[in-house]
Amino acid sequence: MDRHGSAFKNLKPFLFLCVFLLSVASAQAAPDEELLGKSKGYPVGNRENWFFDETVRVGSFSNLDTILPHNILTKSPTPTEFKRSSSEPWVRYSFEGKSYGIDDYLQHQRTTGLLVIKDREILVERYQYDRKPTDRFVSHSMAKSLVSLAVGFALSDGKIRSLDDTVATYVPELKGYAYGETRIRNVLRMASGVRFTENYDGIDDLGRFYQILISNGSIPALKAFNEREAAEGERFHYASIETQLLAVAVRSATGKNLSAYLTEKLWWPMGAEAEATWSNTPDGLEQAFGNFSATLRDWGRLGALLANDGSLNGRQILPKEYLVEATDWHRHPKAFTPKEATPWFGYGYQFWTFPGERRRFALLGVYGQAILVDPDQKLVLVHTAAARNALLEQESMAPERGWLWYGLVTKYGRW
Repeated sequence: MDRHGSAFKNLKPFLFLCVFLLSVASAQAAPDEELLGKSKGYPVGNRENWFFDETVRVGSFSNLDTILPHNILTKSPTPTEFKRSSSEPWVRYSFEGKSYGIDDYLQHQRTTGLLVIKDREILVERYQYDRKPTDRFVSHSMAKSLVSLAVGFALSDGKIRSLDDTVATYVPELKGYAYGETRIRNVLRMASGVRFTENYDGIDDLGRFYQILISNGSIPALKAFNEREAAEGERFHYASIETQLLAVAVRSATGKNLSAYLTEKLWWPMGAEAEATWSNTPDGLEQAFGNFSATLRDWGRLGALLANDGSLNGRQILPKEYLVEATDWHRHPKAFTPKEATPWFGYGYQFWTFPGERRRFALLGVYGQAILVDPDQKLVLVHTAAARNALLEQESMAPERGWLWYGLVTKYGRW
Protein backbone atom coordinates (compact mmCIF):
# COMPACT_ATOMS: atom_id res chain seq x y z
CA MET A 1 0.00 0.00 0.00
CA ASP A 2 2.78 2.41 0.95
CA ARG A 3 4.70 1.51 -2.23
CA HIS A 4 1.70 2.31 -4.43
CA GLY A 5 0.96 5.47 -2.48
CA SER A 6 4.54 6.62 -2.93
CA ALA A 7 4.41 5.93 -6.65
CA PHE A 8 1.21 7.95 -6.97
CA LYS A 9 2.78 10.76 -5.01
CA ASN A 10 5.68 10.84 -7.47
CA LEU A 11 3.26 10.86 -10.39
CA LYS A 12 1.18 13.75 -9.07
CA PRO A 13 3.34 16.56 -10.51
CA PHE A 14 3.33 14.81 -13.89
CA LEU A 15 -0.44 14.35 -13.81
CA PHE A 16 -0.99 17.97 -12.83
CA LEU A 17 1.27 19.02 -15.73
CA CYS A 18 -0.74 16.84 -18.15
CA VAL A 19 -4.01 18.36 -16.94
CA PHE A 20 -2.54 21.83 -17.26
CA LEU A 21 -1.27 21.20 -20.78
CA LEU A 22 -4.61 19.69 -21.82
CA SER A 23 -6.45 22.71 -20.44
CA VAL A 24 -4.10 25.06 -22.32
CA ALA A 25 -4.58 23.06 -25.53
CA SER A 26 -8.34 23.16 -25.02
CA ALA A 27 -8.23 26.93 -24.46
CA GLN A 28 -6.26 27.37 -27.67
CA ALA A 29 -8.31 24.89 -29.69
CA ALA A 30 -10.76 27.45 -31.04
CA PRO A 31 -10.69 31.23 -31.05
CA ASP A 32 -13.25 33.39 -29.20
CA GLU A 33 -14.93 30.43 -27.49
CA GLU A 34 -16.34 32.51 -24.65
CA LEU A 35 -17.57 35.28 -26.93
CA LEU A 36 -19.34 32.63 -29.00
CA GLY A 37 -21.10 31.21 -25.95
CA LYS A 38 -19.05 28.33 -24.54
CA SER A 39 -19.96 28.87 -20.88
CA LYS A 40 -23.65 29.04 -21.85
CA GLY A 41 -23.49 25.82 -23.87
CA TYR A 42 -23.46 27.67 -27.19
CA PRO A 43 -27.04 28.94 -27.08
CA VAL A 44 -29.38 28.88 -30.06
CA GLY A 45 -30.88 32.18 -31.19
CA ASN A 46 -34.29 33.11 -32.51
CA ARG A 47 -35.75 34.35 -35.79
CA GLU A 48 -34.62 37.90 -35.10
CA ASN A 49 -31.01 37.39 -34.03
CA TRP A 50 -29.70 34.06 -35.35
CA PHE A 51 -28.02 35.52 -38.44
CA PHE A 52 -26.42 38.68 -37.04
CA ASP A 53 -25.70 38.00 -33.34
CA GLU A 54 -22.36 36.24 -32.93
CA THR A 55 -23.11 35.28 -29.31
CA VAL A 56 -25.59 32.71 -30.68
CA ARG A 57 -23.85 32.05 -33.99
CA VAL A 58 -22.33 28.62 -33.25
CA GLY A 59 -25.53 27.24 -31.74
CA SER A 60 -27.78 28.74 -34.41
CA PHE A 61 -25.67 27.68 -37.38
CA SER A 62 -25.92 24.04 -36.26
CA ASN A 63 -29.55 24.13 -35.11
CA LEU A 64 -31.30 26.26 -37.69
CA ASP A 65 -34.12 23.75 -38.05
CA THR A 66 -35.16 24.50 -34.45
CA ILE A 67 -35.53 28.20 -35.36
CA LEU A 68 -37.13 28.29 -38.80
CA PRO A 69 -39.86 26.17 -40.42
CA HIS A 70 -38.35 23.80 -42.93
CA ASN A 71 -38.72 21.03 -45.47
CA ILE A 72 -36.88 17.72 -45.00
CA LEU A 73 -34.72 15.62 -47.27
CA THR A 74 -34.85 12.14 -45.75
CA LYS A 75 -31.70 10.08 -45.35
CA SER A 76 -30.83 7.38 -47.82
CA PRO A 77 -32.13 3.85 -47.16
CA THR A 78 -28.60 2.69 -48.05
CA PRO A 79 -26.01 5.20 -46.79
CA THR A 80 -22.62 5.02 -48.49
CA GLU A 81 -19.54 4.53 -46.34
CA PHE A 82 -16.26 6.37 -46.56
CA LYS A 83 -12.89 4.80 -46.21
CA ARG A 84 -10.95 6.40 -43.37
CA SER A 85 -7.24 7.06 -43.19
CA SER A 86 -5.49 5.56 -40.15
CA SER A 87 -3.71 8.88 -39.57
CA GLU A 88 -3.96 12.46 -40.75
CA PRO A 89 -1.59 13.50 -43.54
CA TRP A 90 1.19 15.98 -42.82
CA VAL A 91 -0.09 19.17 -44.43
CA ARG A 92 1.79 22.47 -44.48
CA TYR A 93 0.84 25.82 -45.95
CA SER A 94 2.38 29.28 -45.91
CA PHE A 95 0.47 32.29 -44.65
CA GLU A 96 1.75 35.76 -43.86
CA GLY A 97 5.34 34.58 -44.09
CA LYS A 98 5.01 31.58 -41.75
CA SER A 99 4.51 27.86 -42.19
CA TYR A 100 1.45 26.31 -40.57
CA GLY A 101 -0.47 23.04 -40.31
CA ILE A 102 -4.08 22.05 -39.71
CA ASP A 103 -3.84 22.49 -35.92
CA ASP A 104 -2.61 26.03 -36.45
CA TYR A 105 -5.43 26.79 -38.85
CA LEU A 106 -8.03 25.65 -36.33
CA GLN A 107 -6.45 27.79 -33.63
CA HIS A 108 -6.55 30.82 -35.93
CA GLN A 109 -10.04 30.55 -37.40
CA ARG A 110 -13.59 30.09 -36.11
CA THR A 111 -14.03 26.76 -37.86
CA THR A 112 -16.85 24.56 -36.56
CA GLY A 113 -16.11 21.58 -38.83
CA LEU A 114 -13.28 20.64 -41.17
CA LEU A 115 -13.28 17.62 -43.47
CA VAL A 116 -10.69 16.62 -46.06
CA ILE A 117 -11.53 13.80 -48.47
CA LYS A 118 -9.43 12.31 -51.25
CA ASP A 119 -10.55 9.42 -53.44
CA ARG A 120 -13.55 8.97 -51.12
CA GLU A 121 -11.27 8.48 -48.13
CA ILE A 122 -11.58 10.76 -45.10
CA LEU A 123 -8.12 12.13 -44.34
CA VAL A 124 -9.12 14.78 -41.80
CA GLU A 125 -12.30 15.19 -39.74
CA ARG A 126 -12.26 17.84 -37.02
CA TYR A 127 -14.89 19.66 -34.98
CA GLN A 128 -14.63 22.68 -32.69
CA TYR A 129 -16.91 24.53 -30.27
CA ASP A 130 -18.35 21.23 -28.98
CA ARG A 131 -19.89 20.43 -32.36
CA LYS A 132 -20.18 16.75 -33.32
CA PRO A 133 -20.76 14.49 -36.35
CA THR A 134 -24.53 14.35 -35.83
CA ASP A 135 -24.93 18.13 -35.96
CA ARG A 136 -26.38 19.69 -39.10
CA PHE A 137 -24.38 22.68 -40.31
CA VAL A 138 -26.03 25.49 -42.25
CA SER A 139 -24.99 26.09 -45.84
CA HIS A 140 -25.79 29.74 -46.34
CA SER A 141 -25.10 30.32 -50.04
CA MET A 142 -23.58 26.89 -50.66
CA ALA A 143 -27.26 25.98 -51.14
CA LYS A 144 -27.22 27.92 -54.41
CA SER A 145 -25.12 25.18 -55.99
CA LEU A 146 -27.75 22.61 -54.95
CA VAL A 147 -30.34 24.65 -56.81
CA SER A 148 -28.09 24.61 -59.86
CA LEU A 149 -27.96 20.80 -59.65
CA ALA A 150 -31.77 20.75 -59.52
CA VAL A 151 -31.82 22.78 -62.74
CA GLY A 152 -29.38 20.30 -64.25
CA PHE A 153 -31.59 17.37 -63.31
CA ALA A 154 -34.67 19.10 -64.73
CA LEU A 155 -32.80 19.76 -67.96
CA SER A 156 -31.63 16.15 -68.15
CA ASP A 157 -35.16 14.91 -67.44
CA GLY A 158 -36.59 17.10 -70.21
CA LYS A 159 -38.67 19.09 -67.74
CA ILE A 160 -36.71 22.18 -68.74
CA ARG A 161 -36.22 22.08 -72.49
CA SER A 162 -33.42 24.61 -72.84
CA LEU A 163 -31.38 26.92 -70.64
CA ASP A 164 -32.08 29.59 -73.23
CA ASP A 165 -35.79 29.52 -72.44
CA THR A 166 -37.01 32.43 -70.37
CA VAL A 167 -38.19 31.81 -66.82
CA ALA A 168 -41.72 32.87 -67.86
CA THR A 169 -41.80 29.88 -70.21
CA TYR A 170 -42.29 27.80 -67.05
CA VAL A 171 -43.62 30.46 -64.65
CA PRO A 172 -46.36 32.35 -66.51
CA GLU A 173 -47.07 34.51 -63.44
CA LEU A 174 -43.80 36.31 -64.17
CA LYS A 175 -44.57 37.05 -67.83
CA GLY A 176 -43.90 40.73 -68.52
CA TYR A 177 -41.67 41.13 -65.44
CA ALA A 178 -37.91 41.58 -65.73
CA TYR A 179 -37.06 38.33 -63.99
CA GLY A 180 -39.64 36.39 -65.95
CA GLU A 181 -38.25 37.67 -69.23
CA THR A 182 -34.69 36.58 -68.40
CA ARG A 183 -33.20 33.41 -69.87
CA ILE A 184 -32.49 30.64 -67.38
CA ARG A 185 -28.84 30.50 -68.44
CA ASN A 186 -28.36 34.13 -67.42
CA VAL A 187 -30.13 33.60 -64.12
CA LEU A 188 -27.76 30.71 -63.40
CA ARG A 189 -24.84 33.08 -64.03
CA MET A 190 -26.43 35.83 -61.89
CA ALA A 191 -26.57 38.00 -64.96
CA SER A 192 -30.19 39.14 -65.19
CA GLY A 193 -29.16 42.79 -65.14
CA VAL A 194 -31.92 43.56 -62.61
CA ARG A 195 -31.01 46.10 -59.94
CA PHE A 196 -30.45 44.39 -56.56
CA THR A 197 -28.17 45.26 -53.64
CA GLU A 198 -26.77 42.64 -51.29
CA ASN A 199 -24.42 43.64 -48.48
CA TYR A 200 -25.96 41.79 -45.47
CA ASP A 201 -26.71 44.82 -43.33
CA GLY A 202 -30.42 44.02 -43.01
CA ILE A 203 -31.54 47.15 -44.85
CA ASP A 204 -30.33 46.31 -48.37
CA ASP A 205 -32.48 44.86 -51.16
CA LEU A 206 -31.78 41.40 -49.79
CA GLY A 207 -33.37 42.40 -46.49
CA ARG A 208 -36.39 43.87 -48.29
CA PHE A 209 -36.72 40.80 -50.52
CA TYR A 210 -36.52 38.47 -47.52
CA GLN A 211 -39.28 40.29 -45.66
CA ILE A 212 -41.63 40.04 -48.65
CA LEU A 213 -40.64 36.41 -49.20
CA ILE A 214 -41.42 35.23 -45.66
CA SER A 215 -44.61 37.27 -45.53
CA ASN A 216 -46.11 36.68 -48.97
CA GLY A 217 -44.08 34.02 -50.79
CA SER A 218 -41.76 33.86 -53.78
CA ILE A 219 -43.80 35.32 -56.66
CA PRO A 220 -44.70 38.62 -54.93
CA ALA A 221 -41.10 38.95 -53.75
CA LEU A 222 -39.76 38.44 -57.28
CA LYS A 223 -42.23 40.88 -58.82
CA ALA A 224 -41.12 43.58 -56.36
CA PHE A 225 -37.78 43.94 -58.17
CA ASN A 226 -38.44 44.92 -61.75
CA GLU A 227 -35.85 47.50 -62.80
CA ARG A 228 -33.25 46.25 -65.23
CA GLU A 229 -30.08 48.37 -65.06
CA ALA A 230 -28.01 46.31 -67.52
CA ALA A 231 -28.74 44.01 -70.40
CA GLU A 232 -29.10 40.37 -69.38
CA GLY A 233 -25.99 38.27 -69.85
CA GLU A 234 -23.74 41.33 -69.90
CA ARG A 235 -22.25 41.22 -66.39
CA PHE A 236 -21.94 39.15 -63.23
CA HIS A 237 -23.82 40.72 -60.32
CA TYR A 238 -24.31 38.58 -57.22
CA ALA A 239 -27.97 38.55 -56.17
CA SER A 240 -29.51 35.85 -53.99
CA ILE A 241 -32.97 36.63 -55.34
CA GLU A 242 -31.94 35.03 -58.65
CA THR A 243 -31.50 31.65 -56.97
CA GLN A 244 -35.04 31.92 -55.62
CA LEU A 245 -36.13 32.59 -59.18
CA LEU A 246 -34.50 29.32 -60.26
CA ALA A 247 -36.29 27.46 -57.46
CA VAL A 248 -39.64 28.77 -58.68
CA ALA A 249 -38.78 27.66 -62.22
CA VAL A 250 -37.76 24.17 -61.07
CA ARG A 251 -40.96 23.68 -59.11
CA SER A 252 -43.09 24.88 -62.01
CA ALA A 253 -41.23 22.65 -64.46
CA THR A 254 -41.13 19.48 -62.32
CA GLY A 255 -44.21 19.84 -60.11
CA LYS A 256 -42.02 19.26 -57.03
CA ASN A 257 -40.30 21.54 -54.57
CA LEU A 258 -36.52 21.38 -54.28
CA SER A 259 -36.49 19.15 -51.21
CA ALA A 260 -38.70 16.48 -52.77
CA TYR A 261 -36.94 16.63 -56.14
CA LEU A 262 -33.40 16.54 -54.71
CA THR A 263 -34.24 13.80 -52.22
CA GLU A 264 -35.15 11.60 -55.16
CA LYS A 265 -32.43 12.73 -57.56
CA LEU A 266 -29.49 13.45 -55.24
CA TRP A 267 -29.80 12.82 -51.50
CA TRP A 268 -30.79 9.16 -51.71
CA PRO A 269 -28.58 8.21 -54.68
CA MET A 270 -25.46 9.72 -53.08
CA GLY A 271 -26.15 7.72 -49.90
CA ALA A 272 -26.76 10.49 -47.34
CA GLU A 273 -26.43 9.18 -43.79
CA ALA A 274 -28.76 11.74 -42.18
CA GLU A 275 -31.75 13.95 -42.84
CA ALA A 276 -31.08 17.39 -44.24
CA THR A 277 -33.38 20.38 -43.72
CA TRP A 278 -34.14 23.43 -45.83
CA SER A 279 -35.90 26.47 -44.40
CA ASN A 280 -39.10 27.23 -46.29
CA THR A 281 -41.46 30.06 -47.14
CA PRO A 282 -45.26 30.46 -46.79
CA ASP A 283 -45.77 29.00 -50.28
CA GLY A 284 -43.96 25.79 -49.28
CA LEU A 285 -40.93 26.58 -51.41
CA GLU A 286 -37.45 26.54 -49.92
CA GLN A 287 -35.40 29.62 -49.12
CA ALA A 288 -33.33 28.46 -52.05
CA PHE A 289 -30.49 30.97 -51.68
CA GLY A 290 -29.40 29.50 -48.31
CA ASN A 291 -30.51 27.83 -45.10
CA PHE A 292 -29.90 24.23 -46.15
CA SER A 293 -28.47 22.22 -43.24
CA ALA A 294 -26.64 18.88 -43.38
CA THR A 295 -24.06 16.92 -41.41
CA LEU A 296 -20.41 17.50 -42.19
CA ARG A 297 -20.06 14.02 -43.65
CA ASP A 298 -23.09 14.47 -45.91
CA TRP A 299 -21.58 17.72 -47.14
CA GLY A 300 -18.50 15.56 -47.73
CA ARG A 301 -20.55 13.02 -49.70
CA LEU A 302 -21.79 15.83 -51.92
CA GLY A 303 -18.25 17.14 -52.36
CA ALA A 304 -16.90 13.67 -53.21
CA LEU A 305 -19.68 13.17 -55.75
CA LEU A 306 -18.85 16.50 -57.38
CA ALA A 307 -15.15 15.64 -57.38
CA ASN A 308 -15.95 12.44 -59.28
CA ASP A 309 -17.96 14.38 -61.91
CA GLY A 310 -21.22 13.08 -60.47
CA SER A 311 -20.39 9.37 -60.55
CA LEU A 312 -20.59 6.95 -57.60
CA ASN A 313 -19.67 3.27 -57.75
CA GLY A 314 -19.97 3.26 -61.52
CA ARG A 315 -23.36 4.97 -61.59
CA GLN A 316 -23.75 8.45 -63.07
CA ILE A 317 -25.91 10.33 -60.55
CA LEU A 318 -25.39 13.93 -61.64
CA PRO A 319 -25.76 14.92 -65.31
CA LYS A 320 -22.07 15.10 -66.20
CA GLU A 321 -22.19 17.47 -69.15
CA TYR A 322 -24.24 19.99 -67.20
CA LEU A 323 -21.97 19.70 -64.15
CA VAL A 324 -18.81 20.25 -66.17
CA GLU A 325 -20.34 23.26 -67.92
CA ALA A 326 -21.52 24.64 -64.58
CA THR A 327 -18.03 24.43 -63.04
CA ASP A 328 -15.57 25.08 -65.87
CA TRP A 329 -14.79 28.74 -66.47
CA HIS A 330 -13.65 27.97 -70.01
CA ARG A 331 -17.29 27.27 -70.90
CA HIS A 332 -18.46 30.80 -70.06
CA PRO A 333 -18.09 34.29 -71.58
CA LYS A 334 -15.22 36.49 -70.42
CA ALA A 335 -17.40 38.48 -68.01
CA PHE A 336 -17.80 35.36 -65.86
CA THR A 337 -14.21 34.11 -65.82
CA PRO A 338 -11.83 34.27 -62.84
CA LYS A 339 -10.44 37.73 -62.14
CA GLU A 340 -13.15 39.20 -64.38
CA ALA A 341 -16.34 38.31 -62.51
CA THR A 342 -14.52 39.12 -59.24
CA PRO A 343 -10.90 39.98 -58.39
CA TRP A 344 -10.27 36.25 -57.82
CA PHE A 345 -13.12 33.84 -58.56
CA GLY A 346 -15.12 33.31 -61.71
CA TYR A 347 -18.77 32.31 -61.68
CA GLY A 348 -20.39 29.43 -63.56
CA TYR A 349 -23.89 28.13 -62.97
CA GLN A 350 -24.22 28.99 -59.26
CA PHE A 351 -20.70 27.63 -58.64
CA TRP A 352 -17.54 29.68 -58.06
CA THR A 353 -14.60 28.82 -60.32
CA PHE A 354 -10.92 29.07 -59.42
CA PRO A 355 -8.32 30.73 -61.63
CA GLY A 356 -5.90 28.40 -63.39
CA GLU A 357 -6.14 26.08 -66.34
CA ARG A 358 -7.22 23.07 -64.27
CA ARG A 359 -10.90 22.86 -63.39
CA ARG A 360 -11.40 23.60 -59.71
CA PHE A 361 -14.52 25.06 -58.19
CA ALA A 362 -16.22 25.95 -54.92
CA LEU A 363 -19.51 26.19 -53.10
CA LEU A 364 -19.32 29.24 -50.84
CA GLY A 365 -21.51 30.73 -48.13
CA VAL A 366 -21.26 33.75 -45.86
CA TYR A 367 -19.55 33.49 -42.47
CA GLY A 368 -17.05 30.97 -43.86
CA GLN A 369 -19.01 28.01 -45.26
CA ALA A 370 -17.23 26.31 -48.16
CA ILE A 371 -16.75 23.14 -50.16
CA LEU A 372 -13.64 23.29 -52.37
CA VAL A 373 -13.34 20.69 -55.12
CA ASP A 374 -10.48 19.46 -57.32
CA PRO A 375 -11.85 16.83 -59.73
CA ASP A 376 -8.43 15.92 -61.14
CA GLN A 377 -7.22 14.80 -57.74
CA LYS A 378 -10.63 13.73 -56.38
CA LEU A 379 -9.83 16.10 -53.51
CA VAL A 380 -12.40 17.91 -51.35
CA LEU A 381 -12.20 20.36 -48.45
CA VAL A 382 -15.41 20.94 -46.48
CA HIS A 383 -15.33 23.91 -44.11
CA THR A 384 -18.12 25.09 -41.81
CA ALA A 385 -17.62 28.14 -39.67
CA ALA A 386 -18.92 30.95 -37.49
CA ALA A 387 -16.73 33.77 -38.80
CA ARG A 388 -16.78 37.28 -37.42
CA ASN A 389 -18.15 38.81 -40.61
CA ALA A 390 -20.59 37.71 -43.26
CA LEU A 391 -18.16 38.83 -45.98
CA LEU A 392 -14.78 37.25 -45.34
CA GLU A 393 -12.88 39.98 -47.17
CA GLN A 394 -13.06 41.81 -43.84
CA GLU A 395 -10.91 39.23 -41.99
CA SER A 396 -8.18 36.62 -42.45
CA MET A 397 -10.33 33.49 -42.83
CA ALA A 398 -10.75 33.58 -46.62
CA PRO A 399 -7.06 34.06 -47.49
CA GLU A 400 -5.82 31.57 -44.88
CA ARG A 401 -8.39 29.00 -45.96
CA GLY A 402 -7.24 29.57 -49.53
CA TRP A 403 -3.62 28.89 -48.63
CA LEU A 404 -4.64 25.78 -46.69
CA TRP A 405 -6.42 24.58 -49.86
CA TYR A 406 -3.34 25.40 -51.92
CA GLY A 407 -1.24 23.37 -49.48
CA LEU A 408 -3.56 20.39 -49.86
CA VAL A 409 -3.70 20.59 -53.66
CA THR A 410 0.07 20.89 -54.03
CA LYS A 411 0.71 18.08 -51.53
CA TYR A 412 -0.93 15.65 -53.95
CA GLY A 413 -0.25 17.29 -57.29
CA ARG A 414 0.34 20.70 -58.81
CA TRP A 415 -1.70 23.83 -59.02
